Amino acid sequence: MNSATGTTAESQNSQDAGTQSSAQSDDQNAAGTTDQTGSNSGTQDIGEDAALQAALEAAGVSESDASRLRISKDRDDGRVVYEIRFDVDQTEYDYDVLASDGQILSSDVELRNDDRDDDDDRNRGSNADVAISREEAIDIALAKVSGATESDIRIELDHDDGRYKYEGDIIYERVEYDFEIDANSGDVLEWSEERD
Repeated sequence: MNSATGTTAESQNSQDAGTQSSAQSDDQNAAGTTDQTGSNSGTQDIGEDAALQAALEAAGVSESDASRLRISKDRDDGRVVYEIRFDVDQTEYDYDVLASDGQILSSDVELRNDDRDDDDDRNRGSNADVAISREEAIDIALAKVSGATESDIRIELDHDDGRYKYEGDIIYERVEYDFEIDANSGDVLEWSEERD
């Protein structure tokens, strides 16, 4: 009887070991499948910082030279894309960077002539009967965003719906603030902020 019991116990242990080995093998296969699926499904994301570096390298500029930096994440044709915009001096850069590998999908570089825009605004302002100067409107808008400076703001005088108003935006610490300011009263007519 001992030999029969021994054989049965050995047989049971052998089956248990086979089951454990099979379970470990299944776990490894499942882990392997998950890893393969993750990398093949395009869910890899290089992150905001790497996407920004790809855009800066494409522009040939350093981050310390960039102002009005804005990064947002979006989907384009089923792909996750970082939309990156920044200014360097009088040039505005816009890049779409593929989140999976940092490939630049599109770029747009626009030369701004703020001196000309300032002259146009001043001419319109001098021809228009407005009580608030462009500089005062800038001060009103910047007062609402602690730490922002004139390099972070774009503003223009516009005549709309029978009245003059200053329209513009501030991009500071990756947040965009859009505003309208009444050119006669200095009242903030509209203010919104967009965070990612």
